[in-house]
Amino acid sequence: MIFITAKFLIKPEHAEDWPRIAGPFTEATRAEPGCLWFDWSRSLDNPAEYVLVEAFRDGEAGGAHVGSDHFKQAQQELPQYLVATPKIISQSIDQSGWSELGEMAVDR
Repeated sequence: MIFITAKFLIKPEHAEDWPRIAGPFTEATRAEPGCLWFDWSRSLDNPAEYVLVEAFRDGEAGGAHVGSDHFKQAQQELPQYLVATPKIISQSIDQSGWSELGEMAVDR
């Protein structure tokens, strides 16, 4: 699996609207057959920062994502709302989904 975390610093005047602004890109990416998840969170420390956690089945799926029309459109449209170039960590890992955090196991 390709596991990616990216931080987006949004211009303050657009921070509240970021989920709507990135909505079409998010929906199209989630519909890709190789997308495992594509989830946005908002920083608790900085309300203008959004964190994207995404995963793709494999390198081929990741390549299809980057080559998609909606990715190219996002490259053209989304930077106008950003303060800076997003920061990213991208790794191939030998896993296909989330594992349990055993150190905080919940007894049911």
